[in-house]
Amino acid sequence: MPNPPASYRYLGDRLCRLTGSPLVGQLCVAVLDGRGKCIRGSNGTMLVEFASGRAVVLGRQLRKLPA
Repeated sequence: MPNPPASYRYLGDRLCRLTGSPLVGQLCVAVLDGRGKCIRGSNGTMLVEFASGRAVVLGRQLRKLPA
């Protein structure tokens, strides 16, 4: 049985906070590949899905929520 995808809160980077991005503080869910692993980029980014759609964000700006 596969584990449910992890949920995170996006803190936002400096530019997002200064411009008032609606994604700052929102909950998101990690997008998983076929093996059940989070999709991470080589530069520390992570593919997540917000209620409004998918986005690539900095992994350091995500905080994992307790299950």
